[in-house]
Amino acid sequence: MIDFSDPAAYAAHAAAAIAESTGVSAADFALVLGSGWNAAADTLGETIASLPLGDVPGFAAPVVAGHGGELRLVRVATGKVAVILTGRTHYYEGRGVAQVVHGVRTAAALGATDIVLTNGCGGLNPAWAPGTTVLIADHINLTGDTPLRGATFIDMTDAYSPALRDLARRVDPDLPEGVYCQFRGPQYETPAEVRMAGAIGADLVGMSTGLECIAARAEGMRVLGISLVTNAAAGVTAAPLDHAEVIAAGKAAQPRLAALLRGLVVEL
Repeated sequence: MIDFSDPAAYAAHAAAAIAESTGVSAADFALVLGSGWNAAADTLGETIASLPLGDVPGFAAPVVAGHGGELRLVRVATGKVAVILTGRTHYYEGRGVAQVVHGVRTAAALGATDIVLTNGCGGLNPAWAPGTTVLIADHINLTGDTPLRGATFIDMTDAYSPALRDLARRVDPDLPEGVYCQFRGPQYETPAEVRMAGAIGADLVGMSTGLECIAARAEGMRVLGISLVTNAAAGVTAAPLDHAEVIAAGKAAQPRLAALLRGLVVEL
């Protein structure tokens, strides 16, 4: 039975269940692989154990095409252990914000101190063609929600770690940076909403990541956010938006995404 009345306790319960099922009781860092990114999981190191997400307390199987459905524990070349989620719960699924960030909290309960949050998104910059990978420098949360409760005041000045962004640029010096804007979804943004997002400082629009970042910062984790531009945002071009386009762009970018993550995991 899912019980988020005490999210921290439930994350600890999920971490204990993972340890009991896999024999692995601790992880050093975590990755959440969004649209287009999950194939990279096969290339990051030795898979120690794998569990269907739906079998882990508090998790649900992904409902979005293009997402995987596993929790993997992977030993990378440095000997560190990564917990990799090849799917996520999105806010628009209506399961509540606590379940959206449960993966982040469970990774923290396993001991992960760094987390890499990836996504597929729409781009506002015409120079960023589909397939462009962009570091998230900051975010705008337009969901109207938060995973925090009560007087939980978290400093979000450097929500996305400058040190981890510098590390990513050591792996790929050509990575641009941008501001990610999380909408509620599931409908794509209208051209007017995209113009609004641009007016308030956004370069990227999507339906994930921001709430997870807040939860990770509350857990004391360093966050690295990376977006794959899968399509131009509504109104940037005359083309209509289609989720099949998102999947196709992700597949085309898989070799480059895998190379980037392979370089990252040996530096974390």
